[in-house]
Amino acid sequence: MAFPRNSLRAFLSYAKSSLKRSIEQSEKVTIVTGNDNASSDLDSLTSAIIYAYFRSLNPPKTAFTSLYIPLLNINSADISLRPEFIALFRHANLVASNIITRDDLPSFTEIKGILPPEKTRWILVDHNKLPTNLDSIYRDRVHGVIDHHAEENAVMEGTDPEPRTLEKAGSCTSLVVRQFGSLWDTISSSSRASSAGHAQSSDCTIDGSAISQKWDAQIAKFAMASILEDTANLSSESKTETVDRDMIAYLVTKIQKSPQDSRTWDRDQFYSEITTAKQDIDSLRLSDIWRKDYKDWTENETKLGMSTVVKRLSFMVDKARQESGGDGGNKDYAFDTQVQQHMSNSSIDIFAVMTVFTNEAGEFQRELFLQAKGPSVDAADRFAEMAVGELGLVKIDIDGIPRDVAQGTGADQMWRRVWWQKELGKSRKVVGPLIRKAMQ
Repeated sequence: MAFPRNSLRAFLSYAKSSLKRSIEQSEKVTIVTGNDNASSDLDSLTSAIIYAYFRSLNPPKTAFTSLYIPLLNINSADISLRPEFIALFRHANLVASNIITRDDLPSFTEIKGILPPEKTRWILVDHNKLPTNLDSIYRDRVHGVIDHHAEENAVMEGTDPEPRTLEKAGSCTSLVVRQFGSLWDTISSSSRASSAGHAQSSDCTIDGSAISQKWDAQIAKFAMASILEDTANLSSESKTETVDRDMIAYLVTKIQKSPQDSRTWDRDQFYSEITTAKQDIDSLRLSDIWRKDYKDWTENETKLGMSTVVKRLSFMVDKARQESGGDGGNKDYAFDTQVQQHMSNSSIDIFAVMTVFTNEAGEFQRELFLQAKGPSVDAADRFAEMAVGELGLVKIDIDGIPRDVAQGTGADQMWRRVWWQKELGKSRKVVGPLIRKAMQ
């Protein structure tokens, strides 16, 4: 039975309790999950919830289950590392505890026995391959995808009744909103018609149509946040596609139809609020800053870890020095010490940090830090040679980060480079695959 029209908050509350019951009673479950682990960002959050919400309102006749569960694939505690989530929740009448996270699933060591593959169906948004620990169990249970990243060839063809959409876009949420736009319009129209009929036949003073429009405005703002964030408020020509512009225009009409929201709505102010919150990382430890927006891949038994940070590298050097508690020479190596510790703790062979920030003159800029160890040094060298032109890499010196390190032999080899990235439109969606190509 379809979930009745209601708010995002009511839907998430119902979905969370239903997931708990399904696990306890070994019932079937359909999970819509965003990007894996620490790379779960606004786009993963909003695309998973929007997909699950609208699919649950009108599930296909051949659906595996009538309810779709949106999963944010991080631990609940890690939501606090993402202040932009908290800022957005206020616009959708949500709180962090409403979000279904990895903590609501059995542990990875127990999940196969408690949640057997045949009892599940998985739909991927904002990525198109399950993380390794889930892929080994549920690979054959992935029956749908909407994504804007490079094809990993991990999702089967013929995913009916779910979509299999891999398309270039600034934001995956744009593709999800487009997928369900017609359904959304039909549901909104039905809600208004039902409210009008109810108003004619009762003395109820609650305007049901206004409530439906309020829910629509909350959903529209929720979806819009990630599209604006991923396209720099539609100002980045290299990251913005027609579908992003079209869906922002569509979402604005949803907000304008809500009498309460249309009076106060300001897109630029909304974007500024979300972006300012995302950049508020001063209180985080450096290790948490690297975990906040993190992605890893494995190629040829070599593991690459990649962090995207909204502050320049010099900020991270200062942060490492502050956390070191040492003086003089100890502080000179504080950043390097934390990098090596992070690589060891995460079992990675190559570590990349991409920065994206606006300088004092208001200019958008990028830096790239890359460190490799052991046999992976050859892959890092290949990347440096082939990516210089494509990414516009220019070597730079940053106090506290020794440049052009290449030392040791065998397993003790260490390699490091730091660059300005002049090709500003090349985000992790481009740089990550380039490094992975060099690893193959």
